[in-house]
Amino acid sequence: MKNCASMTIAIISLLSILFFMSVSASNDRSLLTLPSLLDDATSFEEGLSNSLYHKSCHDVEGVIFRKVMEWVKKDPSLAPSLIRLHFHDCVLRGCDASILLNHSGSERSADVSKSLRGFQVIDDIKAELEKKCPRTVSCADILTTAARDATVLAGGPFWSIPFGRKDGRISLAKEATNVPMGRESVTKLIELFESKGLNVLDLVVLSGAHTIGRSTCESVQHRLYNYKGTKKPDPSINPVYLNYLRKKCRSTSGNVFLDATTPKAFDIHYFRNLKKKMGLLSTDQSLYSDLRTKPFVNALFNESSLFFNQFSVSMVKLGNILDAKSQEKGEIRINCNRVNYRHV
Repeated sequence: MKNCASMTIAIISLLSILFFMSVSASNDRSLLTLPSLLDDATSFEEGLSNSLYHKSCHDVEGVIFRKVMEWVKKDPSLAPSLIRLHFHDCVLRGCDASILLNHSGSERSADVSKSLRGFQVIDDIKAELEKKCPRTVSCADILTTAARDATVLAGGPFWSIPFGRKDGRISLAKEATNVPMGRESVTKLIELFESKGLNVLDLVVLSGAHTIGRSTCESVQHRLYNYKGTKKPDPSINPVYLNYLRKKCRSTSGNVFLDATTPKAFDIHYFRNLKKKMGLLSTDQSLYSDLRTKPFVNALFNESSLFFNQFSVSMVKLGNILDAKSQEKGEIRINCNRVNYRHV
């Protein structure tokens, strides 16, 4: 009964925050007009359907899940990598698998994409599905589903996915500069999410994916030794955590867990770490220092069920970001690394 009461209070708290911010947004352009927390997690964009492959490619989700499980079993670090790969894809041209195109000047060749992993997993799944259902399942649908399955295999929630995304034919490295690098302000992050139809709650909840995975030491060096040109560490870092990071990141070539408490478990310790000033990236810790995002962190840090439920909702919204031009001129790639043909 206590758990139910606590969950109810947390939901009411989140709804109250959403209402307050939607009212405040009219007076502050940096805030978003937010929808209710009770968004339908199974709703989807026109043209997408949960039953699309039921007849054309039976057991498509089973094929994808088994392949992801096979890879993640061999290398658990691929789970967060697949989630990140999906995010990088969707925040640029929508979820059109443009991040998978492998040619000179593509998103994949950009500096921000150098640490991306999981391409081989998608290639393996695509090869299997091409044998089973030629020219039927898009690479974009595969990537979206693989991110969901990776989340489940890491201990996170399951959600239903509508299908029908087309694979885009354009991928530009210069556009990849719009992907967050871990040093952006909360305002910049909110603006990016707003431009994609996502809100502040989605920003905080999707940042919770950092409960698993690693980041490069290079991305945090400025916080450890020369924050904003002061030649001192970022004062917002917990001193004990600072010592830990300095030992782990003596050089820029190493990696460090995003969640120092439970790095391999998909849980709410990411939010608890923020309260302890143990957010790894500047963009992580700033979620607790900014008044627009802090209330959501407070509402989530002790409610696993609430985090899991809302993560599902926000991931559906992320996966449903579609660019009209990309979809209109899109295709079903035979090979996820290249377009089928080029128009003259």
